Parts: sequence; structure tokens; C-alpha cells
Amino acid sequence: MKISLLIATYNWPEALNLCLRSVAAQSTPPHEILIADDGSGAPTRRLVEEFARTSAVPVRHIWHEDDGFRLTVIRNKAIAAAEGDYIVQIDGDVILHRHFIRDHAAFAERGAFVSGSRAMIGRKLAARLLRTGCARVAWYTPGMEHILNGIRIPALRSIFKEKRGDHIRGCNMAFWRDDLLAVNGYNEEMTGWGHEDSELVARLRNRGVRQHTLKFAGFVFHIWHPLSSREKELTNQAVWHRARQEGTVRCTKGVDRYL
Repeated sequence: MKISLLIATYNWPEALNLCLRSVAAQSTPPHEILIADDGSGAPTRRLVEEFARTSAVPVRHIWHEDDGFRLTVIRNKAIAAAEGDYIVQIDGDVILHRHFIRDHAAFAERGAFVSGSRAMIGRKLAARLLRTGCARVAWYTPGMEHILNGIRIPALRSIFKEKRGDHIRGCNMAFWRDDLLAVNGYNEEMTGWGHEDSELVARLRNRGVRQHTLKFAGFVFHIWHPLSSREKELTNQAVWHRARQEGTVRCTKGVDRYL
């Protein structure tokens, strides 16, 4: 199994720097790293270029022009470019536990996608980490929140494995690439913040792909930031609910545009 690590980012190189430091420190590296960049400027490009020069695995910067919040589009472009058969998806504002990739590799199972968990780096701790460039954190670091989501006990993974829920965290998910292609990836009718991951999950479920929930392993530490605009949330929520109600499997406007 070859793992492609897909990292979505937009104009926050300070956070991406911490994320990439944690990627470089993985006990088990991915096969490749795909930076899905929704139109960031030159500072992000320079950071990615510098990281790529020292990375032990290939790094590809998948970029398009800034034309508003188009996370579905840039993720689809990265999925299309991926060479791995298993895609682990995160956001560029998280710090990975050092066994993150190893845990996801051990948990992967054909016929299932994975929803992972996150602990929260509080506002004051986030400011200090961003200022110092330190990417070393743990559940017991002062200023950490939701600490139960940051405790690694692999023997307990099976307890929550079959737990399903609609509260999907797009910053920590994993899919078989052929399952994503079968449902045509992310729905590009959805722009702006909100529910694009839940809508994708609805179509995967409609196709019969099982949801596995990964806890006590394979988690991330999410860096505090102000909330994004919720202007499109209700519109996107309606698209998600329609996919659930109508049993939609493939979206019309998806990843096949880039294959």
C-alpha cells in the first residue's frame, strides 16, 4: 500500500511550517506529500520549495489561482495527481502525532474510509508555537484542549471503530483512492466553508463504503484560528442533505475533470 498524504492549505505559512515539521518527523513516512494549495501567495510557495529540497519523500505543490474558497476543487486536483492507492487527508493547520501515518496504515481496510480525531491547541499555546516554530506537542502540553483525543493507546482502537456519525473532521480522514474516484471525489458545486466532507461521506456511504472511526491513534493537534466565514454554510448543507435523501453516489462536477 502506498500512502499519499494530502495537505490542504491557504495563506497561512506559519501554520503550514509546523505541519510540515511534524510530517518530516513521522516514524513511518508517506509515499508522497501533496500540498493542495487554494491560491496562497509567495511565502507559502517558498516554504514548500524549501521543504521539498530536504524532504526524504517526493513533495508536489498542487496550486491554483485564488478565486475564493475552493477547497473542493483543489482537493480534487490533488486526488487526481496522487500516485498512492490510499489517501490520508489533513489540513495545513494541524500538527501530526509522530506515529500518525503508521497508525493510519495499520488501520486501513478495503471497503472502508476513516474518520480520525483531533485534539485542540488553545489560543495562547498556538500563538507560542507559531512564534517559536516548535512543532512538538502532546496531550499534556499546557494549553492543550480536548486532551482525550490526543492520547495514543493503539490497543483501544477497536472500541470506536464501528461508531458512525455525521460530525466529520475533514482535517483527519483517509480513503482508498479508487473509492474516491468511484463517487467522483469532492462536489465542486460546494464552495465556501462547510459540509463538503460530510457530503462526500454521504455519497461514499450510499455506495456501500463503510465508515471506520479512528480514536486513540492516528490523531492530529489542531492549531487555534478564528472561524472562517459561514456565508455558504446553509447552501452547502442543503447539497449535503440532498445527497443523503436521494441516495446520490456520484456528483456531476468532480474529480473526473482532472483525470
